[in-house]
Amino acid sequence: MITSTFKQPSALVPVVMSFTALTLVLFRLATFGIAREADEGATAHLFQILMAGQIPFILFFAIKWLRRTPAQAIQVLALQGAAALAALAPVFLLHL
Repeated sequence: MITSTFKQPSALVPVVMSFTALTLVLFRLATFGIAREADEGATAHLFQILMAGQIPFILFFAIKWLRRTPAQAIQVLALQGAAALAALAPVFLLHL
């Protein structure tokens, strides 16, 4: 069951941004492999923008929903954190 808290745009946007960043990394790995480049490419910049751009949405969600529905808000924040970790994992594990 999807709660009304999770249906809020401020809950969904960070998750979508994380999975978009993960998709960029996986596509880059599938296309070019693990080869390191001297200069960061567009994929790296888009990844950084997507990951940093989540912060205002997460803060807004936390400020607005932690008081109203704390249990549901914590679940959504945990999901947002897990999605961010999933996007960051290949970058750290493969030293990209």
